[in-house]
Formats: sequence, C-alpha cells, structure tokens
Amino acid sequence: MNILLVLVISLPIFLLAYYVYANYISASIGLDRSKKTPAFTYQDNSDFVPPHKWVLMGHHFASIAGAGPIVGPAIALYYGFVPVWLWILVGAVFFGAVHDFTSLFVSIREGGRSMAEVAGNTLGKSGFILFISFTIVMIVLVTSAFLGLTAKALTSTAAIDGVENIRIGGIASTSVVIMTLTAPILGYFLYKRRSNTAAMTLAASVIAIAAVIAGLLFPITIDPKVWMVILTVYSFIAAGIPVWLVLQPRDFTNVHILYAGIALLTLGIIAAGLKGMAISAPAFNIAQAQAHSSLGSIFPVLFITVACGAISGFHALVSGGTSSKQIRSEGDARMVGFGSMLLEGVLALGVLIAVGAGLKFADYQAIVFPAQAAGSNPILAFALGCGGILNYGLGIPAYFGSILGILMVEGFVITSLDTAVRLNRYLFEELWSALFKHPPKLLKSYLFNSGLSVVIMFYLGYTNAYITIWPIFGTANQLLAALTLIAVSAWLMMRGKKMWFAVIPAILMLTTTLISLLLLLFNKYLPQGNIALISADILLLLLSFGLTAKAVDLFFKNKKQGHEKFLRHGGEEEKIANEMHLG
Repeated sequence: MNILLVLVISLPIFLLAYYVYANYISASIGLDRSKKTPAFTYQDNSDFVPPHKWVLMGHHFASIAGAGPIVGPAIALYYGFVPVWLWILVGAVFFGAVHDFTSLFVSIREGGRSMAEVAGNTLGKSGFILFISFTIVMIVLVTSAFLGLTAKALTSTAAIDGVENIRIGGIASTSVVIMTLTAPILGYFLYKRRSNTAAMTLAASVIAIAAVIAGLLFPITIDPKVWMVILTVYSFIAAGIPVWLVLQPRDFTNVHILYAGIALLTLGIIAAGLKGMAISAPAFNIAQAQAHSSLGSIFPVLFITVACGAISGFHALVSGGTSSKQIRSEGDARMVGFGSMLLEGVLALGVLIAVGAGLKFADYQAIVFPAQAAGSNPILAFALGCGGILNYGLGIPAYFGSILGILMVEGFVITSLDTAVRLNRYLFEELWSALFKHPPKLLKSYLFNSGLSVVIMFYLGYTNAYITIWPIFGTANQLLAALTLIAVSAWLMMRGKKMWFAVIPAILMLTTTLISLLLLLFNKYLPQGNIALISADILLLLLSFGLTAKAVDLFFKNKKQGHEKFLRHGGEEEKIANEMHLG
C-alpha cells in the first residue's frame, strides 16, 4: 500500500471528528463559554494559572504525548500494519478523544478537581478511595516503564549512512538538558513579566534550535543506569516546584520540536508517497506476533499495546491534575482535550508509517524484538524509520532525520515522567486525607509523597526491562480510561445529560482490559514468579471490580429513583463546587 493513501484516508476522518463529532458532544454535555473557569476563580500563580490557550495546548499536548503514541504503535506493528492502523483511527476518534474531552470538561465544572475526586462525588467515599488507589498503581507503572525507556533511548547508538555508532541518544541528551535549564528563564518572562506570547514563541523556537545544535556538537554519554538515577532525582525535585518554573515553559519549548517534527514527517510521507514509497511491513502478521513471548493473542494485546495512540487514562490525570486548573475558557476544552488527542492520533499514525515504511521489516524485528528483551528499543526504530522517510521523500540525510525522530520523543518522555510524579504526589496526599481524619504531618509533606513515588518508580524500572512492564502498564492505563469514562458517565447521568458516547467505549475498554489482566496474570506473571507484577495485577483487578460494582449500583439506583434524587436542589451542587478550592 502506498503510504500517501494512508494519509488521504485518515486525515479527513480526524477533521470530520473534530468539526462534527466534537461539536455534537459539546452540545450534549452543555459546554458554556461564558462560565468562569477555575484558573480565574482560584488563581494562585502556582497550580491555578490562566496562560494563553496555545501555551496551555503546548503544555497539555507535550504532557500526554510521551512515549506512548510512539512506542505503542511501534511494538504493535508486529501484528501487521492494517490492524494497528484501524485501531488508531477508531480508537483516537471514538474512544480517546471522547475520554479526554469529557474528562477535562467534568474536571473544569468540578472546580479543577481530579477524576478521583469526581468519582468520589458520584460514587461515594469508597469510590474515591478505590479510584485514587487504582490511579496511583497505574502511575507507578507508567513512570517505571518510561524511566527505563528514557534511559535506553538517551544512550542509543546506531549505524546510519554507513557510519557506525552514531550517538543519536547523546545528541538528544544534551538538547533535553539545555531546554530544562533554560525553562525557568522562559517561565519568568512568560508568567512573571507577562511578556508578549508571540515573542516568547520565537524565543522558545530559538532555544529549541540552539539546544539541537549544541547536541550535535557536544553529545552527552552516560551509562543508562546513571541516567535512571539522574531522572529519578530530577523527577523528585520537579514534583514540588511551581508549574510555571520548569514544566510549562519546557513543554512550551519542547512542543515546537514535536510540532515541527510532525509537520516535517507529514511532508516527508506525502513526498515519499508521491514517489511511490509503500509500506514494507506485512499488512497482517498475526500468527507470528501471537506466537512471540512478549506479545500474545491479538485480542486483547493489540488494543492495550497501542496504548496512548488510541486511548489513555493518563490523559485524564493530566486534565484533572493541571490543565483543568489552567484553561481560560470552557470553549477551549474542545481544542485542548479533543484536539490534542486527535493530534496524538496523527502522531501515532506517522509513527506507524515511519516504522512500517522507513525500515525494512527484518531491521524492525532486530531492533524492537531482539533475542534479549532488555535490548528492545522501539524509540530507536522510530528514529531510524523517520530518517528513512525524510531521506527518501525530501532528500534530508538519514542522519539528520533520525536525530529529529529521537528528539521528537525524548523531551516528551521526560515531561511525562515529571508530570506523572507530580500527579502521584497529589494523589498520595488525597489518599491520606481520605484514609485519616487528621493525617500525620509527614503524610502531608510533598517531600515524603514525591519521594515515595520516585522510590517505587526507580525500583520497578531498575529491576524490570521496559518491555516486561509495558503490557501491564498499557492494560492499567486503558483500564483507568474505562473507569474514568464510567465516572464521567455517572456525572452526566446524575445531571440528566446524554452519555452514550462515554458509556459504549467504557464498556468495551473495561471488557478488553480485564481480560488482558487475567491473561497476563495466569499466562506470564505467575509462571515467571514475578512477585511485583503479580501483586500489581491482582491489586488492579480488585480495585477495578470494586469501582465497577459501585458504578453498576449507582446506575440501578438512578433507574429506580430518577436522577433528580441525586442532584442538590436549584443548582446547589454546582455552586458548592465553584466555591471550593481543591487544588
């Protein structure tokens, strides 16, 4: 199949989804541009900050577009190009974008509350504790997988254009360090001096370009285990400082590389397609993939492996943890929530094409599925595939194309790391407050909660190869998405609003992910005797069963009594939510 045909079919579907389906959902949930958002109601210039919508879009997209939409499709390609392509299209539109948009909207309406708090409001205190416990386990798995991936990619070397051992990971390392160190300066001018957004956009672009040049001249070489320690310490520090100091401005810089990379990769695919470039990966490779020890049956493994390229529960954590506290208008929720997920779908599609056409399938297998699982490096596969596409289509040397590919990933994986650890810090604090009437001072400390988050992250990441953690991470991530959609559905039901667009994907993902957890437990973790992952799997199963039971009970109560019984009279519930500062 010609790679251009894939774009010609896919992009109009995404555009129709944004301008038609998103508008329908907006009307159904009651989106109101005139309502005051938490960013203004509780503005504190730390967590509640109302940046320009494009700045927030950059931060949100960079936070959700970590390794998931690149690593997931790259691994899943082993099943064949067509199954992964179809799931990205259907998943991103009808599952992921709906999940991201509705969870962001509900969090805004609930005063910037997290989805765990929303679950508590709809499913009761026990629902809150179950949801928040599940989320903490999921984030630990996310950060553990991303920690190993990041360290592996930052030390990647490759043979390109006949030159051996090119340190493309070292180039990315230098760039990431520079963008992180310059972030406070950019943040100061953006948020303290209120400098012109256009001027700051230009400054961010200059910093991004300078960081890449510095990486080319002075690539950093550090052992992967040392990188894991450095990233752990950095994540611990970043979890406690104001978002304007590092997270937002670095994301604002990073996202320029990602936007430029997506645009250039799209142009490369178009040009290569016009020249007749075709997908080299098999359309279907199901039997071989199902026989591989790292994968398994196409259902449910394909659907949880693609992960963030189709739907991701982590996105709701970003929405409820940061974005809902910063959005200036409810009208921007469609762009930030629905639009960012579609853009991530485009990224996943570009990854699929790059790896499926820019690399020979034999090379793909050697890089992503080597004899030793610890040697798997899907980020490198994407980088080399990107180089191949840009070289064939636009004549850009494969060397530079591969560097661009790895740069598109690295800053955002680190962003996902520090964002996730920050979110886990919030969640631990909320959990202790729910479990103890008067939590000890230690449990309120960000040092303790951030430290607990990074210690568990480091232990799992250090003792398990990322490809071992990825299946349970993907399952937990998409199970969280299902549970989030259940909480959203309950919220909409209690207000008498349409909810079918949230209920249907919730049921389908719940079924898929529970089956995946059971298969992982009995077919892999128990035979391997992996105590840590056995414990995580069983805990996820118990928590998800508990939350599902609470939701079913609420549904039958609502059917029996009518949704009016669940609402406070005269809009009192919304008034109370607007008066609460729950940052």
